[in-house]
Amino acid sequence: MRYAILLMGAPYSDQASHSALRFARALVARGHRLEAVFFYHDGVHNAARLAAPPQDEPHLVDAWASLSSKHQVALQVCIAAALRRGLLDEREAARHGKDGVSVKAPFELTGLGQLVDLGTHCDRLVTFGP
Repeated sequence: MRYAILLMGAPYSDQASHSALRFARALVARGHRLEAVFFYHDGVHNAARLAAPPQDEPHLVDAWASLSSKHQVALQVCIAAALRRGLLDEREAARHGKDGVSVKAPFELTGLGQLVDLGTHCDRLVTFGP
């Protein structure tokens, strides 16, 4: 089956991010295809490359990036939610005259149309939120 995940919970604020990551790992371990993870609302903070959690906590940004590289999972970040929260890639930083970049590949800023596309082309869209 083809799956997509909609993640709306911020990392380290509630269980949504940890649960979504464990679910994603279980999917691919069972042979399912995880097409993409769409980060929305406070879930966009999962793409913050400047996150530096304590060493005894999981580094969720790195964990998502690792999942993406191992299993070719697209990591799509809602551009409107990200910009609202100060998360910018190189293109958006230049466009808005900012000198910092806080989102890098494999995370990509995309629009809500990508989420709609996932919902129509995947067998299941599973939501994790606070």
